[in-house]
Amino acid sequence: MFWKLYPYEYVESVFDIDYTKLYQAGYRGLLFDVDNTLVHHGDDSTPEVDELFRQVQKIGFRTLLLTDNTEERVKRFIRNIDTPYLCEAGKPDPSAYRRAAEILHLENSQLVCIGDQLFTDILGANRSGISSILVRFIRLPAETRIGKKRQLEKAILWFYQRNPSATHRLGNIQKEGQ
Repeated sequence: MFWKLYPYEYVESVFDIDYTKLYQAGYRGLLFDVDNTLVHHGDDSTPEVDELFRQVQKIGFRTLLLTDNTEERVKRFIRNIDTPYLCEAGKPDPSAYRRAAEILHLENSQLVCIGDQLFTDILGANRSGISSILVRFIRLPAETRIGKKRQLEKAILWFYQRNPSATHRLGNIQKEGQ
């Protein structure tokens, strides 16, 4: 029932993914959401995120930011990151994911989409035939309330985590000790 909303993997953060293992498994492109995936909503990039992009590109990955943000926001975010981007993508529309694949000159089977929302990032990737990794959304300690959509995601993830055929479809991609 929820298969189109189930991520291939679910990890704590983008920093918990073993990108070398993904590369060894044949993936060559990473589509990243920005807000609440890489940084808290509206924040600029951090030195850690900048270094993450340098490291995954050094491994051999092509990267692209796939976001519903404005170009002004994304240009501010990538000041220290060399990556193409698609703004105001209209996720979960599969056409945005197809365009991302075209920009990177890769097949959908070579891509992984990494995001924090089931109803946009994961649904769009899954509808496009692209592997997906859900990360726990970034929120500040003072943020104690979450919206209705996040509550619904929590319920869907409860079912996901109890379905062995839905989880860990990319294998063990978490860094050692995670």
